[in-house]
Amino acid sequence: MKNIFITLVLFSAVSFSAQAQYEFPEWGIGGSVGMVRPYSDTRINDTQRAFALDLFWNYSPYLPFSFEAQTGRLAGGGATADPYGRFFVNDYLALDLHGDLQLGEVVDFQGNFLLERLKGFYSGIGVGAMFNNLTSIQRVDPTNSTYIFPGKEKSVSILVPLRWGYEFKVFNYYDVPIISINLNYTHYLTFAESLDGYDDPSSKFKNNAQDMYRYISVGVKLNFGNTRQYFKPIR
Repeated sequence: MKNIFITLVLFSAVSFSAQAQYEFPEWGIGGSVGMVRPYSDTRINDTQRAFALDLFWNYSPYLPFSFEAQTGRLAGGGATADPYGRFFVNDYLALDLHGDLQLGEVVDFQGNFLLERLKGFYSGIGVGAMFNNLTSIQRVDPTNSTYIFPGKEKSVSILVPLRWGYEFKVFNYYDVPIISINLNYTHYLTFAESLDGYDDPSSKFKNNAQDMYRYISVGVKLNFGNTRQYFKPIR
């Protein structure tokens, strides 16, 4: 009986030790750079640069939550590019909380060649606020000086980011993921007519949807802090 008890204790210790090998840091910090393009009321929309900073809390190595601060420039229109001569430049700030669920969290990829390579794909959603700052805009209709295009130069709108991407993990000697490289596409819904500063009635200008924009980016994430255990191999 004593030998059986010792065997069970040793087996439990070995099992716990094996499980403890699958560790990941609890926190992360990172940033991204990329290109933004609005979908606004003007006929032509420009592509501009933007960048973001992120603070991550890693629920698991395949399910991070992030607070993101993003800044950039959204622009479109022009004297000849828009039939009404409308144009805008929005030097914005966007803040949001979002989570990204990677395929590796929900599938058993061990021993599967294809899933091993697909486990880094993710999709996510969040919520936040967009602080619009129209630094340049055409307010008077050049074809009718009595008509003033309605809208605001400064406003705040609700922001919902929809994200898709792929994460490459870089591991240290102990197979702990310490660095991640992300290729990301994010589509931002604003639920407002404030991104371009124009809020004309639909009876005057055809408008099929509220303003939105997209962000195509490359990001780097550095993990740090206390390590947590995961129930299956990460690498």
